[in-house]
Amino acid sequence: AWDYLEGGSEDEQSLHDNREGFRRIILRPRMLVDTHKVDTSLTLLGSKLEYPILFDPAGGKNCFFPRGELEVSRAAGKQKTLHITNGGIEDTLQAGTAAENWWQLTTGGILMNKQQTRTFVRRLEAQGCKGICFTVDIMHVSQREREIHNKLERSWCETGLPKRDAQGRLPEAKTPWKAGMFTGRPNPLPTWETLAELCSATSMPVIVKGIMTAEDGDRCVQYGAKACIVSNHGARQQDHVGGTIEALPEVVKAVNGRIPVLIDGGIRRGTDVLKALALGATAVCVARPYLYGLACFGQAGVERVIHLLRKELELNMALAGVPNLRSIDPSLVRIRGAA
Repeated sequence: AWDYLEGGSEDEQSLHDNREGFRRIILRPRMLVDTHKVDTSLTLLGSKLEYPILFDPAGGKNCFFPRGELEVSRAAGKQKTLHITNGGIEDTLQAGTAAENWWQLTTGGILMNKQQTRTFVRRLEAQGCKGICFTVDIMHVSQREREIHNKLERSWCETGLPKRDAQGRLPEAKTPWKAGMFTGRPNPLPTWETLAELCSATSMPVIVKGIMTAEDGDRCVQYGAKACIVSNHGARQQDHVGGTIEALPEVVKAVNGRIPVLIDGGIRRGTDVLKALALGATAVCVARPYLYGLACFGQAGVERVIHLLRKELELNMALAGVPNLRSIDPSLVRIRGAA
């Protein structure tokens, strides 16, 4: 379970780069600015948020804590953050304990025809969903060598790890993660036209997650997306694509203010959030940090992690002389070693 949470694909180079990219960015604090009050609030796609840190979707939660998606949903509701959910939060929605602002994840598998798409979006609209997060970088099963070594059963990501025997051994996996898996799929994969059809089927904003290039950022705008997320899937899909913070500036430049650009990957501190905002992100998304809290303490751990990140952002904004998000711009940072 730890390796599934902590690992990446193949050489884990992108996993390293996600963190290393932030380490190369240096803050340029501004002195004698009145920061006795710091305002982290923003409006994102019509939703008013108290701070620009969102909960990313993440698989395998049940390996870390029973009914993990519901624990995260309740934590998002208590901490008033925006939750991008993998689904299965009907209990918290009915109880009124889910986040007021939530987006539903899809990888496009249920968007094979117009009828399926309409059924999907109508259900979400009836539940009060505020957006659809279309994740576009997980169309094939990546080679994750920690999972291959551990003979992880992929279905355990949903069911949780089975009980061990008296010798502490897990049962043998029926379909373990393997090396050399054939990359073919039985059905055609989603395309940019799929995105356009999804956007035309609903008034909810569609947010494309998994963008790493300027060209695809521009295509998101052209095909109707209302926002995009610069993401390499936590470095768990394509390896050797670099860190997301390295890709952020070119996507921001290509989008040119037409839609919000968000980012995930490698964010561990309030300073990381501040650096991403300085390079043009409207908000950031986190997964591993709150999963650490989930694994330790369930809902309370998730709440504590997001509280710490939020307070670190506020403190570092005050120390850097930026009293609100509007005052954060690229002049707040420089890149170590850049000309």
